[in-house]
Amino acid sequence: MCGIAGLLLPDGQVPSQNVLESFKTALHHRGPDDAGEVLFHSAALVHTRLSIIDVRGGHQPLTSPSGAHLVVNGEIYNYIELRQKYQDYPFTCQSDAEAILPLYHEKGEETFTEDLRGMYAFCLYDATRNRALLSRDRFGIKPLYYMSLAEGGVAFASEASALLSSGLTPRIINPAARAEALQMGFTINDKTVTGFIKRVLPGETLVIEKGKIVARYKQAPPLYKPKKTTEKMYLDSLEATLRDSVRVHLRSDVPYGLFLSGGLDSATLLKLMTEESDQPVKTYTIGFSGTGVHDERDQAKRLSDHFQSDHTELDFSEKDFWQLLPFVAQTADDLNFDQAMLPTYKLASVAAKDLKVVLSGEGGDELFAGYRRYQKALRPWFMGPYTPRKKGFFDRLKKQTFPHLSGWRHDFGQLENLTSQKSLSKLRYQLSLDQASWLPNDLLLKLDRCLMAHSLEGRTPFLDPIVQDFTASLPDHFLVRKQYGKWIMRRWLAKSLPESQPFEKKKGFRVPVGEWISARGPRLASLVARQDGIEEIMPYEQVKAIFLGTDDRTLFAAWQLLFYAVWHQIHINGKEPVPDTLSMLAKC
Repeated sequence: MCGIAGLLLPDGQVPSQNVLESFKTALHHRGPDDAGEVLFHSAALVHTRLSIIDVRGGHQPLTSPSGAHLVVNGEIYNYIELRQKYQDYPFTCQSDAEAILPLYHEKGEETFTEDLRGMYAFCLYDATRNRALLSRDRFGIKPLYYMSLAEGGVAFASEASALLSSGLTPRIINPAARAEALQMGFTINDKTVTGFIKRVLPGETLVIEKGKIVARYKQAPPLYKPKKTTEKMYLDSLEATLRDSVRVHLRSDVPYGLFLSGGLDSATLLKLMTEESDQPVKTYTIGFSGTGVHDERDQAKRLSDHFQSDHTELDFSEKDFWQLLPFVAQTADDLNFDQAMLPTYKLASVAAKDLKVVLSGEGGDELFAGYRRYQKALRPWFMGPYTPRKKGFFDRLKKQTFPHLSGWRHDFGQLENLTSQKSLSKLRYQLSLDQASWLPNDLLLKLDRCLMAHSLEGRTPFLDPIVQDFTASLPDHFLVRKQYGKWIMRRWLAKSLPESQPFEKKKGFRVPVGEWISARGPRLASLVARQDGIEEIMPYEQVKAIFLGTDDRTLFAAWQLLFYAVWHQIHINGKEPVPDTLSMLAKC
């Protein structure tokens, strides 16, 4: 896992060395082991390396004999198979990333990424054609941002904050994206809240020539083609598919572990990792003592004892919340409001002392239909259609209106319209929406930033093309049946790992943020309301009413305002985070 950045300028312009150095500094936490760059007349690529495979070799940029230069953030899990396929290619090291180069030369820019099995964001600059490719994996596991420069050209980086700190763009807000983020919790499509910075979309490749984007290619998701076979054959295929995915996700030259929640996804991973590993798997879990939310540590401990993993338990306290929130806001440069960022950040800080790689269950719910909303999507016609995200978080508050947060649903409505044109079942429609919006721009964003802040690589075996292809072959009733989502996985676990209690009611993972905010409501109302980022969108009396509220919806809105106020101080006003949220707000 690494950080990448660069400048792709029109002919005659020379990349600034100061900007390149600022990229390296901003992305050092993503790759503290090594750094490299390559400079051309009008283009430059920068790389900071977290060494995972071929620790001593694998320095980037990588270069092919024909003059293609490559910087990669990610892991290509089928690199062994690709290297065997291209045995005549003169590989210079054992890096997984180098396998991209012969694939590009054989298949060309439009289709070569379809053969990559992994998580990645990369820039490939073909010096012979003066043409660059910016590409991102089909799920959007790894981030990639870009912006058009005022004087012409394109700048790109693994994190939006690297573009902000370079001075290439002013620190301004996109009001439409801000409204979407506050109302929905994240933004979709290519826009971010930070002004002119955009995302390369999941599965997208941008082609840049002479400083301009001249083409875009997009990988299509697999078609829904249910196969008619027996349940036993589905179960056997599920096990073989997941086992293969875990096997390649364990390809590493450094120690690895697992974030263990006690849920079905991490239980599945722990079983398969244990069977693939010679040593006990290192597992990590976190909970919330003395609060009203469900604590998963007992479930995780039961699984850890069963598999005799090397287990670490952590507690996330109210003190942690107030101390770590500014640093979590700093990592969330691409604004989203997932409360699970807080415990994930602490969990990663501890795991990073032992490991460089950790596996996680992200994607299991979105591929195997684990959420309650998937069951709602299948409700009878007489109950009316189920419309996800029909109202925003602030729209749900009673007797209040928020003019500056209106119009937020425009882009999500367009996504719904595009998805509805694919003639999908109700279930596949909802899964497709989540895979295009919630998964890359909330869950995977959270995982990437919170782990990479501590130079820790996160891997997601459920988000593997072969797993997605398998779920596309399942009839809907093997995903959702009666009150159960993940039906096929539950059936497999009931036989293979009954200790996971697969038919127990899903309790979910909640962070007791509302409890902690409520205890300091009046003080927070005063501090948050006078932040310039908040004053732009909401008058004092509205902010006060929200922070003095007691119901769950109002307290969640209070969390949104608190986090945004701190985020705005860091990413728009350029303040450095301090380990005290209230002090940081008081110094506005």
